[in-house]
Amino acid sequence: MGVHVRVPKAGELIANHLRRQIVRGQLREGDALPPENDLMKQFKVSRPTLREAFRVLEHEGLITVHRGARGGARVHLPDAGAAARYMGHVLEYRGTTIADVLQARADIEAPCARMVAERRADDDLARLRECLAAGADGSVDDAAGWGRASTAFHELLVDLSGNQTLALCCGMLRHLVERSSGSDVRGGCSAPAGGRALRAAGQTHSRLVELIAAGDGEGAETLWAQHLVEGVKPVNGKSPGPVLDLLG
Repeated sequence: MGVHVRVPKAGELIANHLRRQIVRGQLREGDALPPENDLMKQFKVSRPTLREAFRVLEHEGLITVHRGARGGARVHLPDAGAAARYMGHVLEYRGTTIADVLQARADIEAPCARMVAERRADDDLARLRECLAAGADGSVDDAAGWGRASTAFHELLVDLSGNQTLALCCGMLRHLVERSSGSDVRGGCSAPAGGRALRAAGQTHSRLVELIAAGDGEGAETLWAQHLVEGVKPVNGKSPGPVLDLLG
């Protein structure tokens, strides 16, 4: 019995070529693709075939196409948000809870605190302290401002681990929680209510930086795991919490 081999369509081949240029940095954020007529000549294809390639890339979030005299296609770099959308549809279909996503984040992010502490680089400490000074230490008076500062702190901590895969996974999970309807989670952990809770959360951030400065990897990981799972526990020990809802 012969093996059936699917031959890619011309539009898919063009999309692959342009995608490769974007991913490899040959095309950058905001770059305009050449006019359609030029691309049609370059690839020796018809306008419908070229637009089929554009639709594939637009669906992937890699380009935005504007029609009209001043229209054209502009490049967008891949990011965690684009990857999270596909992941989110699968998780939502499976009835995944927000608590489940938060637990996964804790399992990934807490070891990053250990990595940063065990390396204990002066530049890392300077950047973390600068982030604290911007408000992640709980000095911001409003929950929204604290959330922005806290998000920046969480992102920086994972980035400083030096592991791009972990950074992407955490970014995707953070994006899912923040986009989920009815979620009260901001900045990587449950949004604290009131000034006292803001200060308590900020003190945890400050304590983490102290542990990192001391090179205490185990202490940093333990503290950060506890901090991250505070909002994960089921209500009254029974309810699994709200289900991930990205469609509203």
